[in-house]
Amino acid sequence: MRKNIAIDGPAGAGKSTIAKKVAKAVSAIYVDTGAMYRAMALHMIRNGIDPEDAAAISRQCQSADITIEYIDGEQAVILNGENVNAFLRREEVGNMASRSSVNPDVRAKLMELQRQLAARTDVVMDGRDIGTVVLPDARVKIYLTASVEVRAKRRFDELAAKGQPADYNTIFNEIRDRDYRDMHREIAPLKQAEDAVLVDTSDMTIDEVADRILEIYREKTGKA
Repeated sequence: MRKNIAIDGPAGAGKSTIAKKVAKAVSAIYVDTGAMYRAMALHMIRNGIDPEDAAAISRQCQSADITIEYIDGEQAVILNGENVNAFLRREEVGNMASRSSVNPDVRAKLMELQRQLAARTDVVMDGRDIGTVVLPDARVKIYLTASVEVRAKRRFDELAAKGQPADYNTIFNEIRDRDYRDMHREIAPLKQAEDAVLVDTSDMTIDEVADRILEIYREKTGKA
């Protein structure tokens, strides 16, 4: 039985950063679900699909084979046998991803691919519906959260460190509104799985959070 770890939680809780550290510690693959959606968007662009044509998106997504591998220590997103990392951050890919990702057939196809990946190898996967929908049988489920105030401050500090203009109140309102949308969306709303362990990171460092999740992992799997 695979020792998969599902990490869910709201925007700005630090899921990706923590998931990467945990995956490295347990020798699992970190599954960047957002990158998989971008790879699907690239597939649409390469096949000339109109982002407004929902029926065409539904048809085309069936021919996409997307997985994640590690090549020379780097995570690689593989689309139909090709490493497409170099293309995923392009603006047109991001724009297509924002349209295609809401298509229920795209979500279903990617969920199928994510489950296949988790069946082949141990994974750490983060998102908003991993423990509730994508990997409901994951051995370890974590619901990672922090107060809106803390998450807004982290984002503000991150932007300030990059020299980018930022307004705390604007960020706070955006995060609060995003939480509401994520928790009230029709398909796979954000919520804590019944068997997930709540980890509030408001007063914890990144290393402390990773250590806490590894402690839970050892408890759940019996692995030292």
